[in-house]
Amino acid sequence: MRVIGIAGWSGAGKTTLLVKLIPALIARGLSVSTLKHAHHAFDVDKPGKDSFEHRQAGAHEVLIASRKRWALMHELREEKEPTLAELLHHLSPVDLVLVEGFKHDKHLKIEVHRAENGKEFLFPQDTNIAAIACDCPVPVGAPPRLDLNDVAAIADAVIARAEPIDVTLERLRG
Repeated sequence: MRVIGIAGWSGAGKTTLLVKLIPALIARGLSVSTLKHAHHAFDVDKPGKDSFEHRQAGAHEVLIASRKRWALMHELREEKEPTLAELLHHLSPVDLVLVEGFKHDKHLKIEVHRAENGKEFLFPQDTNIAAIACDCPVPVGAPPRLDLNDVAAIADAVIARAEPIDVTLERLRG
């Protein structure tokens, strides 16, 4: 497995890019998984469903399965939020893992930057930025610039820069 992050401020277009990037990478013959960080409470379940009721009753984990998919929900209760390294261990093997968010972690990333967002670049504070996909010029000394609308070029960069999972885990420990 190889890993690379897609990081940027909220509203920069990370998810929009990923939704275009995933099929482009799959078309090149790669198996792809994503790992997304959410800054807010989220729920993948609905009140009234059995799995929701199981969690509400206090189950630590609820695994729901059908002939189409399965999902495992793990309630943290009073546990600390898992690290990126811990979460990567939960994924089944694939060719490429795209990590959305986790912008403060030390894994290699492609920064997504949109000028209209009005935010500063994550680079140069983050030395793990390997390239910047943006819709504007980048500052002098920045990592290579990729056109935010050129999905093929971004896919090339992802493939060229993604690191083996053991290298990623070592970065995260460091």
